[in-house]
Amino acid sequence: MKHRINPQVDCVFKALLGAENNRNLLIHFINAMLQSELAAPLATVELMNPYNDKEWLNDKLSIVDVKARDQNGNLYQLEIQLVNYTALPARMLYNWADIYTQQLQNGASFHRLQPTYSIWLLAENLFKDDVEYHHAYKFRNTQCKPLIEHGGIWTLELNKFQAAQVENEQQRWLKFFKDGEQLNDTALPHWMQTQEMLQAMTTLSQFSDKERDYHRYQARQNYLREQLTIASEQEALREELEAEREAKLTAITRETAERQAKETALAEVKRLNDLLKNSGMES
Repeated sequence: MKHRINPQVDCVFKALLGAENNRNLLIHFINAMLQSELAAPLATVELMNPYNDKEWLNDKLSIVDVKARDQNGNLYQLEIQLVNYTALPARMLYNWADIYTQQLQNGASFHRLQPTYSIWLLAENLFKDDVEYHHAYKFRNTQCKPLIEHGGIWTLELNKFQAAQVENEQQRWLKFFKDGEQLNDTALPHWMQTQEMLQAMTTLSQFSDKERDYHRYQARQNYLREQLTIASEQEALREELEAEREAKLTAITRETAERQAKETALAEVKRLNDLLKNSGMES
């Protein structure tokens, strides 16, 4: 390839898994990510918001996730997230709920609701104190008994993923998204020698070798860099304001404690003076 292409950039991610000519990759990816969660491997899906390369020319707010429906009506949403922020888990749940509830039109029965599966690839660590890279969030009580089996939210943190040797298709996809920018299409490693991975590399090559697509990729990457920079600066400002608030709160707490100690001391002096006065020992 003429240029290195990062499959984590959202327009590349959507071209890989959201294009009609890569529908088999989407099916393979969902089967790999959900594995035993599905009653049977998917055989076909309908893309609900297919990738259109023209949408990336001028529209910086293009929809970057992938939505699909299988032959049983089950829904799937796939998204990649380059930077984490405190409200991201709420956004995940909101997106899942939005897709789930949109199934019903006015007057439709709740029985028509179908399972909805949301899969998130995360470039940064979301769960700082957990070494596991794969988490599945479903509707369970404290005894792990299900309220309803209607899908859930799956998170996969690429930064935590480590695999010296690829052992299954889920690991193959995760390694591709984590290390794909470093791959050389003329000397692919052994773990990339499958039909799906070779097809995925063809999509990366298109972004690399076609000047129009590469310029579009660069423009999108620059836009994402700007957004990440803005988000980073906002987070730094938020932390600075939070630190300032904590410092003021600490100062107020200290002043309050000092005032209370002084008032207690004055009260004690008054009590002792009163005792001396009442005992007739006051000079």
